[in-house]
Amino acid sequence: MSSPKRTSITIPPELEAEMSPAVRAFVDMLLSRIEELESKTGATPQNSSLPPSTQHPHARPSGGKQKSKRKRGGQPGHKKHERSLIPTKDCDDVQSLKPTECRRCGQQLSGSDPEPLRHQVWELPEIKPLVTEYQRHRLECPCCGETTCAELPPGVPPGQSGPRLIAFTALLMAYYRQSKRRTAQFLSTLLGQPCCGALTVKMQTIATAAVRPAYDELVAQLPAQAHVNADETPMKQQNGKAWLWTFVARAFTVFTIRPTREATAVDDFLTDAFSGVVTCDRAKMYWRAERLQWCWAHLKRDFQKLIDCGDSQARRLGYDLRRQTCKLFEHWAKFRDGEISRAALQRRMAPVRREVERLLLRGLASGNKSLVGTCRELYEHRTWLWMFLYHDGVEPTNNAGERSLRHAVIWRKLSFGTQSAAGSRFVETMLTVVETCRQQRRSAYEYLVDAIENHFNRQIPRSLLSRA
Repeated sequence: MSSPKRTSITIPPELEAEMSPAVRAFVDMLLSRIEELESKTGATPQNSSLPPSTQHPHARPSGGKQKSKRKRGGQPGHKKHERSLIPTKDCDDVQSLKPTECRRCGQQLSGSDPEPLRHQVWELPEIKPLVTEYQRHRLECPCCGETTCAELPPGVPPGQSGPRLIAFTALLMAYYRQSKRRTAQFLSTLLGQPCCGALTVKMQTIATAAVRPAYDELVAQLPAQAHVNADETPMKQQNGKAWLWTFVARAFTVFTIRPTREATAVDDFLTDAFSGVVTCDRAKMYWRAERLQWCWAHLKRDFQKLIDCGDSQARRLGYDLRRQTCKLFEHWAKFRDGEISRAALQRRMAPVRREVERLLLRGLASGNKSLVGTCRELYEHRTWLWMFLYHDGVEPTNNAGERSLRHAVIWRKLSFGTQSAAGSRFVETMLTVVETCRQQRRSAYEYLVDAIENHFNRQIPRSLLSRA
């Protein structure tokens, strides 16, 4: 994609002489607004914070890459992938098929093949809900005439939905991105489980209450983490603005929906006790954490924006900074893959760091308003560019935070947000459970079933901090 052509508007001297100070200030404001709008015209996901979904899927990629001559699909010599057969003893039914006569002469055949050809067919069982009826007898005392009704056994839900049904329904809405209406239709038509939209709301309320103590435990552990990736994305709550925040630690992730993008979320979740490193973009609400690692993927897009602008001085600086960024990622990839040690990474990054800071000083001293602001911010907080060199677990990008938001962003596009505060609590709680279970390689469904069973037994759920 070529960079847009910038207009250069100059006021003739004879007109400028006739302008009053008020008119001149108004014209300057209009010219500044025109320049701002022109800079946004060429914004793409490659040179700004626009999400990739804003770009048409058939848009030509920038950079002029040549189209590959390979055909689509698997290439010659690639490793074949196929489903392996399970052991015969694990099959639910085994049918032995033997020919009765020779296919050539018709002679009768007998015996068995010691190594028959095995062919396995997978099929779903007939789906039928399990319904348990509890008949609570009410008996009258022969002495005093008082009637007494039998209590439900411990762990039996007071409603008509069991733990597995509630967990499955919650995952359909929160993880598989189904609306309440489609969830109810799925349960009714495919599972034979009578359901309506109101029942799905009741089940999501139970799921939230069952897992909320484990969620609160994760929130309490966030300030003790040595490193956290943080990110946020806009969403809707009751047709009003809201923000979905994510805080990704090494072994768990916490989501929260807040009515604002202000730093109160950082204050409430990381608190003053947090002394670790936060990997994030350059949004100012994260500055309260004091120790930051700015995302170099975001910086690379900022440098690409300089390249795409119409200013030759900014373009030259953008090319120089992007070249050093590519070197940074080359050295980091070798360290990440175990090819070099951390000491070697620091030695190789030393000239890159000096050159980047020199280039930022060059942009700061240029007097070019397209460069001065960005270069001043980066240079004054240059220590936030290199935290990954000295702290274990800290990466130069915020990929972990953005990956955790990917599912939530797709869910937001399909659902248009939540309709109540209770709905927001369900979403943030379930997203936390699903992403944390993914990090720990445990089944979110099994965890939810166990948590809901404990809830009905008036017990606290298992911790999400470990697999114990």
